[in-house]
Amino acid sequence: MDLPIGYDDFREIRDQQLNFVDKSLFIKEVIDNRAVKVSVITRPRRFGKTLNLSMLRYFLTVKLNPQKVAELFQGLKIATIDNGAYTEYQGKYPVIFISFKDIKSENYTLAYEKLCALLAKTCSEYTYLEQSTNISKTDKEILQRVLSKTADRAEVEDSLRFLTSIIFQHHGIKPWLLIDEYDTPIQAGYVHNYYNEMIGFMRGMLGAALKTNQNLERAVITGILRIAKESLFSGLNNVAVYSLLHSGYGQHFGFTEEEVSNLLKEANLSDKEKEIKKWYNGYVFGGITVYNPWSIANCLKDKGILRPYWVNTSDNHLIKTLVTQSSPEFKAQFELLLQDKPISKMIDENMVFGDLSNNTQAAWSLLMMSGYLKAASSTLNERGEIVCECAIPNWEVKALYCNIIEAWLGNGYGMEWYQSFLRYLLSGDIEKFTRDFGQVLARTISVYDVAHNPEAFYHGFMLGLAAGLDQRQYEIKSNRESEAGRYDIAIIPKDLTKPAIILEIKSISPPKVSKSKLSKVLDALLIREAEKALEQINHQQYILELVQRGFGNIIKIGLAFSGKEFRVTSESR
Repeated sequence: MDLPIGYDDFREIRDQQLNFVDKSLFIKEVIDNRAVKVSVITRPRRFGKTLNLSMLRYFLTVKLNPQKVAELFQGLKIATIDNGAYTEYQGKYPVIFISFKDIKSENYTLAYEKLCALLAKTCSEYTYLEQSTNISKTDKEILQRVLSKTADRAEVEDSLRFLTSIIFQHHGIKPWLLIDEYDTPIQAGYVHNYYNEMIGFMRGMLGAALKTNQNLERAVITGILRIAKESLFSGLNNVAVYSLLHSGYGQHFGFTEEEVSNLLKEANLSDKEKEIKKWYNGYVFGGITVYNPWSIANCLKDKGILRPYWVNTSDNHLIKTLVTQSSPEFKAQFELLLQDKPISKMIDENMVFGDLSNNTQAAWSLLMMSGYLKAASSTLNERGEIVCECAIPNWEVKALYCNIIEAWLGNGYGMEWYQSFLRYLLSGDIEKFTRDFGQVLARTISVYDVAHNPEAFYHGFMLGLAAGLDQRQYEIKSNRESEAGRYDIAIIPKDLTKPAIILEIKSISPPKVSKSKLSKVLDALLIREAEKALEQINHQQYILELVQRGFGNIIKIGLAFSGKEFRVTSESR
């Protein structure tokens, strides 16, 4: 099976006769949505946005004669649905196609130069207009300045609108405008600290091209995020946004369950369907369950080998920052997600990057829209806000989170050091675990982290440590949210011959004594609290469940914290 990987040109796929999951009814839905002048469709990266736009481009463009268009779409659903009714749109329109996917420079000056080069390249497809008798000399001079990259800022910002105008003047037919990955330059601006400059440019360019442009037939725009309307599409009242929470276009991006089952059957991998779905499923677009197409295609190419294909196609910088530099409250909520417990969150489809540092709703929204969380369900509250039951979509994304947490906790010592640290815990080598745990605390937490809800923070911190364990070999159980009388954390191996671990966590406030006495008094208090935690494990018979399961080796650990100070007591059964 030759599913295209890394191809984003529809014609190339068809010319090379590669396997193609037929998404051509996307074209039908776009055409049928004629009441909407500008459609913005947001989906996670590598879910087929560029390929779908390319397919729409080839279907509509006048650059191919009707016979060539018919050959490209022969045998696809769009060619046969409604007795071929949609073929009347084939090859009938001028189409402007532009992708901003490569505009992600480290500074605004370089990004602006790339934008000028991209717009010049887009206009270069229409150099024949320089010979048109329907276009004025002044307009031809503007076109030449854009092509030669000597246009001023105002002309560069206006170039897409200008191009629609001269195309209409020449052909007498209004062009379609297809814009791919419109938000990539804006994300790069946020990461590299030129967000305001880039927002200003993109607002000017898109506003000119889309607002009351009488020379434009329709526009379809794709991206990952819906940049806040008041920030980017200011003044535009003709834009409809179809996020992954919207019912529109739900089945056209990503593979549906039926499509995945058919692909696995064709690849003779039906026996691995359950595991493959656990790794790559879980997304819900407009109420339709879809699977990550990039991961499915790579998994099939590798004969069913399960690897983190999709998450490794990006540096995940924003995601790493959100997870490791978030507030204690955010981390506590994230702890529940790592335990496969959904959390209810308000999701704002309008993304304002400036809110990420001080607004957890923006952070949850970014994770959702970028494909790092799924909406198991969504409802509107009494104020009309979207409330989603959020969960980690699949094992691939969960593995990424665990790797991020491992790298954060390893903090300069590397993954090998962190894995050794975990082995000390799992084997019951409490002396070495205590030594290295002190280094982890010293490097990764601050007094601010602990101040608000100490016990919840430490509980979440310990669960974060356990997140690095291979969950195919270990079960992590936390009963902090359950009734009283339950252990805090249990690390339970799937292999009964390995030791199981019970952790009970206590926290105390620093004693109000003089600095000269603080160390001695705090040490005594922490030791006493750690011993109390161990006594609680024994008194409440927390190990009973593990004994009933058949474990003969159980390590009981009492932990007591105060700021970055801690003490550990333990015993084995």
